[in-house]
Amino acid sequence: MASPTSLLKRLLVGRPFRSDRLQHTLLPKRIALPVFASDALSSVAYAPDEILLTLSIAGASAYFFSPWIALAVVVVMLTVVASYRQNVHAYPSGGGDYEVATVNLGPKFGLGVASALLVDYVLTVAVSVSSGVANLGSVVPFVATHKVMIAVTAVVLLTAVNLRGLRESGTAFAIPTYGFVIVMGGMLLTGLVRVFVLGDDLRAPSADLVIQAEHSVTGFALIFLLLRTFSSGAAALTGVEAISNGVPAFKPPKSRNAATTLLLLGGIAVSMLVGIIWLARLTHLQFVEDPAKQIVAGPDGYVQKTVTTQLGEAVFGSGSILLYVLAGVTALILFLAANTAFNGFPVLGSILAQDRFLPRQFHTRGDRLAFSNGILFLAAFAIVLIVGFQAEVTRLIQLYIVGVFVSFTVSQAGMIRHWNRHLKTERDPEARRRMYRSRAINAFGMGLTATVLVIVLITKFLLGAWIAIAAMAVIFGLMLAIRRHYDRVAEELTPPDEGRAVLPARNHAIVLVSKLHQPTLRAIAYARATRPDTLTAVTVNVDEKDTRDLQEEWERRELPVPLTVIDSPYREITRPIIGFVANTRRESPRDVVTVFIPEYVVGHWWENLLHNQSALRLKTRLLFEPGVMVTSVPWQLASTANKNLSRLDATLSRGPARGPRVVPRSAPPSDAPPVVSVPSGEPGGSDRG
Repeated sequence: MASPTSLLKRLLVGRPFRSDRLQHTLLPKRIALPVFASDALSSVAYAPDEILLTLSIAGASAYFFSPWIALAVVVVMLTVVASYRQNVHAYPSGGGDYEVATVNLGPKFGLGVASALLVDYVLTVAVSVSSGVANLGSVVPFVATHKVMIAVTAVVLLTAVNLRGLRESGTAFAIPTYGFVIVMGGMLLTGLVRVFVLGDDLRAPSADLVIQAEHSVTGFALIFLLLRTFSSGAAALTGVEAISNGVPAFKPPKSRNAATTLLLLGGIAVSMLVGIIWLARLTHLQFVEDPAKQIVAGPDGYVQKTVTTQLGEAVFGSGSILLYVLAGVTALILFLAANTAFNGFPVLGSILAQDRFLPRQFHTRGDRLAFSNGILFLAAFAIVLIVGFQAEVTRLIQLYIVGVFVSFTVSQAGMIRHWNRHLKTERDPEARRRMYRSRAINAFGMGLTATVLVIVLITKFLLGAWIAIAAMAVIFGLMLAIRRHYDRVAEELTPPDEGRAVLPARNHAIVLVSKLHQPTLRAIAYARATRPDTLTAVTVNVDEKDTRDLQEEWERRELPVPLTVIDSPYREITRPIIGFVANTRRESPRDVVTVFIPEYVVGHWWENLLHNQSALRLKTRLLFEPGVMVTSVPWQLASTANKNLSRLDATLSRGPARGPRVVPRSAPPSDAPPVVSVPSGEPGGSDRG
């Protein structure tokens, strides 16, 4: 009978996959698009909001610049898509920007890119989910008043879905993603047809509001405002790099399928972004940063709705079922946009762990062949950000974008060096022409993304971007420290090139005793069977009567092992034993000391709380003593008879048991003294200390 924990895990995650089923998890293009492109596609749901609210600082007249800002963002996006199509062909292993920078610019640049991407993936989850809550809250007041709780719940659900595996999560997310594309495209097409073909005068709910500028913006201040607006709108580019990190997840031919998916992503995202900004201008839509201050004599209790919701009301009508469908799929795609990070972050973490920059646990696949530890780590930090910033998109988005444009710029610089290196050896004229063309694309992309990065740093540094930069620096230093640790451990563990290992001169065996019962006698018998050079039993005198009774029983049984009593006036057990072992080791530095500790094996978790605490403390402390070996001698209590060992095997191995498990019941050697049944204790029967 499975435990409640196992049943809950199987319900949430599903049955484990065999390692040889990894090929089954690879994605076709129709599934890869919603898996890896949902972030970039969903950016059209909040990038226009950020463009318009930033322009509103200068008043309604500044909305004139919104199409030009959108056009600039489109140019950058198309350039980045074209550049990354070169990346996926040149580096299909899944390292993405990290691999490009490491191979061509050096490990430090690669680590800088990895730090930026890890931070950006966490922010992707926080921003996407918070934006989804904001959109849903525009039509459902309960969501607006409980947005932090709803956002955290969404992250937990996304985590559970992704733990079920890449293909399963992609299949689950395909319908909502394609639904968003169809509904959003339908709304834009319907609106444009009504305006240009039918001649309808569409007006957004905010079209007749009077807004005032927060500041008088002219000259240099206007230029700075436009740059800040552009940097906010550049959030639409986030997620493009995820496909280059996820090339191994595609079905063969991997590079070509990834490049095609990138092209589809760019075309759909650009069309939506331009369409939303265009329709917003046609409907005279207004979206401000601070409605309470900027809206003059507005309706009582006015609550500002998102740009997509306002466009839906203008096109479909207030209260229309299509309006609720639009709000629902928009919120859903924003929630699912976080899935891009849930697929990119664990893969990058696995590669970094393989290179020893992150703990090795990040390289381990879970029951469903997903990188479970990376998924859980990402979810935990995203929840921290959501709670810390109260799920406010405008506050979170100031931290956003910096990391992704750092990776864009460094990656394109690495690709330029990649083409330069290959051009030195390539002699085929056609191949050289392709390389020159690819280098030109990457060079233009590097110049453009570097310019955007400078703009983002200038306009957003004091607004919160410094937090993201500080986080990147901390992660960079932490990964360097982890690598130094692994390198140091590997150096210490490397055997010498010449010479054989020196055998210890002698082996001194010590059996820890507190009471004379069956576990103690088994430990003594096993210690004698190892034939050490010297063997002694050791007990600590914390109670005079118990110690005298033990000595008398020892003499009565005429055990062929001397009993050493260590006095402990302060009733300690651990420290006197450690001192005795250290003194034995100190007298003969080339010798080893083997400490045998009798332990109970219990069948229930709560029994562990009642036994083996002294043994655990002793083992933990003895591990730090050089030249000391610790051997546990188990004694199975009756409660282990009904223990489900197959379930235990499955739990320990994270998979189903391979066959029946046989637990040998060892017996004392024939020359061991007879045993008698007496009360239990720890270690070896002591309940003290």
